[in-house]
Amino acid sequence: MEKINVVGLGNILFGDEGFGVEAVRALEASGEYPESVNFIDGGTQGIYLLDYFESCDALLVFDSIIPKEFEQKVYIYRNEELPAFIHRKMSSHQMGLSELLCVAKLHGKVPGEIVLIGAPPLDLELGGGLTEVMKSHVDTAVGMARKVLDGWLGAG
Repeated sequence: MEKINVVGLGNILFGDEGFGVEAVRALEASGEYPESVNFIDGGTQGIYLLDYFESCDALLVFDSIIPKEFEQKVYIYRNEELPAFIHRKMSSHQMGLSELLCVAKLHGKVPGEIVLIGAPPLDLELGGGLTEVMKSHVDTAVGMARKVLDGWLGAG
């Protein structure tokens, strides 16, 4: 892969909604990566992230997009598995994720590989930070992401 973008989505002000941002930060801090791997704190920027989606060969996204009624664990979705889950929104920035992928497709600039790693939030209260469960999920998600990156980089 010539260029890999790793994007963390979410709002760190609303408890477990910050999962994606915390996960991308933890992954970046977890090891040394070649210059071809870019780590982006996407927060809630929505359409302003389009270039990060269109300008890479592979895209890894962290987000807390799984509805609460799902089992409390970390989920990973690849390529064709994405659409069924992205449309289950929990916050306004997730609509941005769906829109970004749709616009990239319309432009003919969808990355060859897309992976979404997410976990269901337990607490979305203002100012609470991640719950202990979600902190544990960040660790699990980082491990999953490292395996994905190793595969894309030819190290695994």
